Amino acid sequence: MHSLLLALATTPAPTPSPSLRPGLSQDQVTPGLLGFLLTAFIVVLTALLIVDMVRRIRRVRYRAQVEEERAAAAEAAALEGGPRTAGTGTPRLEDPAGRPATRPEANGDAGPGSR
Repeated sequence: MHSLLLALATTPAPTPSPSLRPGLSQDQVTPGLLGFLLTAFIVVLTALLIVDMVRRIRRVRYRAQVEEERAAAAEAAALEGGPRTAGTGTPRLEDPAGRPATRPEANGDAGPGSR
């Protein structure tokens, strides 16, 4: 153990600052401003794509939930012979308080004021 400490103490230290090969400058081996800007652009683009993907997934989940509620209401109405809308043959959706439920817009959004 003592000889190991002695060997470490007598070993020369590495050079403190590495140097470039002759003929190269610092600008030739670093990405520079262009590299930084391209990397920043890719990061921002990726963040925007993730936000868009989350929004689309949320919209698909909402549509599936609405469709499940419609199917459950249709099944319950068929079993009970419950209320139907005039002439359409589709069950009328109501919330627990008895008010007509709001339907989503044609593009899948729930309408103004919902998020």
